[in-house]
Amino acid sequence: MTDPIKILTFQNEIEAMLLDEILTEKEIPHLIRTYHDSAYNGLWQTQSIWGHIEAPEEFREEIEQTYKEMSL
Repeated sequence: MTDPIKILTFQNEIEAMLLDEILTEKEIPHLIRTYHDSAYNGLWQTQSIWGHIEAPEEFREEIEQTYKEMSL
């Protein structure tokens, strides 16, 4: 397995947690990273993007397709 790469970004925690649950169920290795900055009490995070998902390159297509289907 290759090193994890940034696959896509999230606008909010809800879509991140939903995709996390679906990928866990499918046994796809991934990591959700939040952009929360405690120095600014999360202010920057809520005004731009919430965070992103990292996974091995070989899972990129499946993750992107799952996210697209989830967003319909």
